[in-house]
Amino acid sequence: MSGKKDSAPSPESIARANRRRLATEEGVRAMADVAQKAADVRKNMERLRSLREAKEAVETHGSAAIVKRPARKSGRLRPA
Repeated sequence: MSGKKDSAPSPESIARANRRRLATEEGVRAMADVAQKAADVRKNMERLRSLREAKEAVETHGSAAIVKRPARKSGRLRPA
């Protein structure tokens, strides 16, 4: 055997390179998907936070209105 190598790649090396390329492409797609989901979660959290804060503001102003109601008249009706 001589020390020369064939200039054409072997089928195994072609398959290995193809698997690496596919894995790299899939990894890029997976990272983009993870980033998109994280952005969606942050957007939804912000929406829910603003709704909660609005609800708390209404409850705070509503409870102040309840405190300011006029007092009931005291005294009972007595039977004749």
